[in-house]
Amino acid sequence: MKYVDEFRDPVTARAVIEGIAVLADRIMRTRTRPLQVMEVCGGHTHAIFRFGLTELLPGTIEFVHGPGCPVCVLPMGVVDDCVSIAMRPEVILTTFGDAMRVPGSRTSLLGARAAGADVRMVYSPLDALALARANPARQVVFFGIGFETTMPATALTVQQAAREGIANFSLFCNHITIVPTLRAVLDAPGMQIDGFLGPGHVSMVIGSAPYRFIARHYRKPLVIAGFEPLDVLQSLWMLLAQIDAGRCEIENQYARVAEHDGNATALAAMSAVFEPRESCEWRGLGSIERSGVRMRGRYATWDAERRFALARRRIADPAACRCGEVLTGAIKPWQCSLFGKACTPATPLGALMVSSEGACAAYIQYARRDDPAQPAA
Repeated sequence: MKYVDEFRDPVTARAVIEGIAVLADRIMRTRTRPLQVMEVCGGHTHAIFRFGLTELLPGTIEFVHGPGCPVCVLPMGVVDDCVSIAMRPEVILTTFGDAMRVPGSRTSLLGARAAGADVRMVYSPLDALALARANPARQVVFFGIGFETTMPATALTVQQAAREGIANFSLFCNHITIVPTLRAVLDAPGMQIDGFLGPGHVSMVIGSAPYRFIARHYRKPLVIAGFEPLDVLQSLWMLLAQIDAGRCEIENQYARVAEHDGNATALAAMSAVFEPRESCEWRGLGSIERSGVRMRGRYATWDAERRFALARRRIADPAACRCGEVLTGAIKPWQCSLFGKACTPATPLGALMVSSEGACAAYIQYARRDDPAQPAA
């Protein structure tokens, strides 16, 4: 296939859906509960809802929306630290658009900008570095977030700042990693996930080998999936074919982009600039060991965490906010009492409503009905 419309061909889609139905029917003959498939990446969540895939598939298949949306898991304490940096008069705080709306305990970066802070949206950390060059009298801080998908660009930018000796640029590093996160999901009490649709963009960087522990130690299959409707459907068919045959393997449907060994240049840059944190706080999920990274000592000059002596406080989410339960598949977004009421895209209380990849945002935007009890959005 060469063109997007080929990945959305209805005739091919119907054929794949028929194959999925046959496999699901055969698998369900020996089961008493639905098949639970976790799509790890928020991009898959939005593809599933945007193209109405849940309405086309057998009701015995249940999608569980995983923790693969980095904006969705930003803890309040991190947002508060970022706001405290932004409010300094000498600072220009830069970050991606979604991160600007995530609520902290008092306000968001967007709120800080309204209060007078110099907060700017950028499309790349290199944009922040360009601002540092153009404003030598100001401290330019890039609020770096994301899984391994965005981590290489940040690492390469830090290396470029070091080569040029741009001392007024620094990184507030809040990058996170996918493998410890999946391990935490698999270790969760009552976990009933039958298989995973693996994140395509992360896998483009890290490759498929890091997921082998899922098949070997947890006996769960994973298929790395692309983001078009036929990508998702083919990946689901591949996953069910494994379950039907009693296999547990790591397969790659997204081979046109993601290779087995990943991207060597990206991996080298990440390894040079970052090292694992002992633990990392996740919004709604608590602390997960070695699931985040920090800057290595050789790049301390460009580390905003050191430069501004940040405390990295832990602040609990509002008691009524159930983002953590949505992230682990325990509930659907509409089962949270705040959904569509106190928590909306215009007034988000939870990060799952903020991000363009958040599960709650997907439910609000596409108004799918997985359950007759779901209220109107």
